Amino acid sequence: MATINEIQDEIIEEFAGLDDWMDRYQLLIDLGSGQEPLDEKYKTESNLIDGCQSRVWLQADYIKEQGIIRFTAESDALIVKGIVALLIRVLSDHTPQEILDADLYFIEQIGLREHLSPTRSNGLLAMVKQMRMYALAFKAKEG
Repeated sequence: MATINEIQDEIIEEFAGLDDWMDRYQLLIDLGSGQEPLDEKYKTESNLIDGCQSRVWLQADYIKEQGIIRFTAESDALIVKGIVALLIRVLSDHTPQEILDADLYFIEQIGLREHLSPTRSNGLLAMVKQMRMYALAFKAKEG
């Protein structure tokens, strides 16, 4: 299993070959389209992320045997769906502690923060915050 930083480095490499932001947006859209749809039963009010302009549902499941959290999510906006897909790729299937300790430098490195509208940028931060809150909650349950 790759570490969080190894996965971030892979993502940075994938984006490095794309100089044009239209290509980068296209890659985000493709990533979002390739994502498994979220089970309808998880599209609930309590799974909606506050602070996102578009609707984003985030589901976190704790896999006790492995001590990891598996995230699944969906959004009704194409680019946001791609951003969610990236976050899941980086943080899913890791322990609560690894998620809490993670420095998500890939966001800055691939230029996401500077190329997203302020509302999308806030949404991105809200998603990260929510994923960390799940990690904190599951860590507390472990202890």
